[in-house]
Amino acid sequence: MSRIAGRFARVEPRRRVRDLMLGLLSDLPRKNCWSIAEWAGEATPDGMQHLLRRARWDADAVREYVLEHLHDEGAVLVVDETGDVKKGTHTVGVQRQYTGTAGRIENAQVAVYLVYAGLRGHAAVDRELYIPHSWTRDPDRCRAAGLDEDTVFATKPELAARMIGRFLDAGHRVGWVAADEVYGGNPKLCSALEERQVGYVLAVASSHEATTGAGKFPADALAAKVPKRAWQKLSAGAGAKGHRCYDWAVIDLAESRPGSRQLLIRRNRTTGELAYYRCFSLDPAPLNTLVRVAGSRWRAEETFQSGKGLAGLDEHQVRRYTSWSRWVTLAMLAHAFLVVVRADEHARRPAPDGLIPLTCNEIQRQFITLVVRPVREVAHRLAWSAWRRRHQARAQASHYRRQAANRT
Repeated sequence: MSRIAGRFARVEPRRRVRDLMLGLLSDLPRKNCWSIAEWAGEATPDGMQHLLRRARWDADAVREYVLEHLHDEGAVLVVDETGDVKKGTHTVGVQRQYTGTAGRIENAQVAVYLVYAGLRGHAAVDRELYIPHSWTRDPDRCRAAGLDEDTVFATKPELAARMIGRFLDAGHRVGWVAADEVYGGNPKLCSALEERQVGYVLAVASSHEATTGAGKFPADALAAKVPKRAWQKLSAGAGAKGHRCYDWAVIDLAESRPGSRQLLIRRNRTTGELAYYRCFSLDPAPLNTLVRVAGSRWRAEETFQSGKGLAGLDEHQVRRYTSWSRWVTLAMLAHAFLVVVRADEHARRPAPDGLIPLTCNEIQRQFITLVVRPVREVAHRLAWSAWRRRHQARAQASHYRRQAANRT
């Protein structure tokens, strides 16, 4: 908390942001301004909402905290997006769009995240909210949600390039970037990474055309020409059920520009399904390095699952952009805290025989039991019950008045 305390001029918001962080790490069934304010002993959620709406601070502290504790020369920056299913039309960035969270088109809010993945652990270090065309074409709607009236549409790869640029401009170095087809199929992102001399392993479609000494061919046509002896069984990293082993092959590409370019091909050992990756590095990279980077992409999914399950990353109930940005930033910091404690525990106190190493889930349980859990009086609980019912009564009356006005 000392990392972000200096961003608040008064003691009240410093105390309140600490309570909000502890609430995010608590075992509340739902984490939002209302539930956390009640849990923290406040009489109303007004203070928490003010903190998210008007206090001034940004995400730099998260990035610096993660890199200080998880720094790794071989770390990979992983770009991926995740969606939060939302109701209504007023929450910033919401529209009907595909989200992998639901596995279908839903009314959702989508954000792109930058995850730092090293040997000691992985955590999100930056985020950008995806603002669809339906919003950027409506200045009044943008203004009502706290966006600038001149907000312009940016694709997900453009948001990724923006975050990677911030990371590098802050003086940090990283050797590799990994991402899925949404980003691998974007030439501008690839060119931006090459100009910054950052290697990448980006997934591409089977129709992606690659240039070899014999000419330009789709990726699936090149895969069909790979001889049996060229395939190697390698692990893309350990998962919850053991190592993720696939067959891999790599084809050197011929381009006149500086640097080494390769097409990496992954084959499922059970189904035979193929996946393709566009690769770049300043010097030719060995196959096992490319496989390691490709496998790092799963770290983003693990970060989303853990951040949502343990730190309320997706449970924000706010409409304006500034409030969304600050909630997500604090949730990222809360999750990073668990990741750092886990990394330090693994380094200092290896698990005894018969026990798995401490997980983020188990660390959160112990932290809740030993540090976080407050005890509140019955009067406080009853006062919050009355506050909720009073607020709900006002909302109900407002709905009825609106319905009556529409009928007339």
